[in-house]
Amino acid sequence: MIKHIVLFKLKDSSPASIETTAGVLRGLKGKVEQLRDLEVGIDVVKSPRSYDIALVATFDSLEDLEGYQVHPEHQKVIEHMTQVRESQVAVDFEF
Repeated sequence: MIKHIVLFKLKDSSPASIETTAGVLRGLKGKVEQLRDLEVGIDVVKSPRSYDIALVATFDSLEDLEGYQVHPEHQKVIEHMTQVRESQVAVDFEF
């Protein structure tokens, strides 16, 4: 199985902007057949090193992760994230 973790820092870190974007990310659930599980969380610490939103997705295989990357619903989310994110970091690992 593969865990896909992405942290996002938004250009606008207002609560409304963060909640809107978290909703966009949560909207992937049930729309992408390769997704085994999806969690989206909003940072509560708000320290200088914090990112605003975390996405944690689980896939059965690396092939499923690759299919997710090109899925039309994921591509829509990428369009949104490109407009609103300041930065992002990611890690993908087997477990």
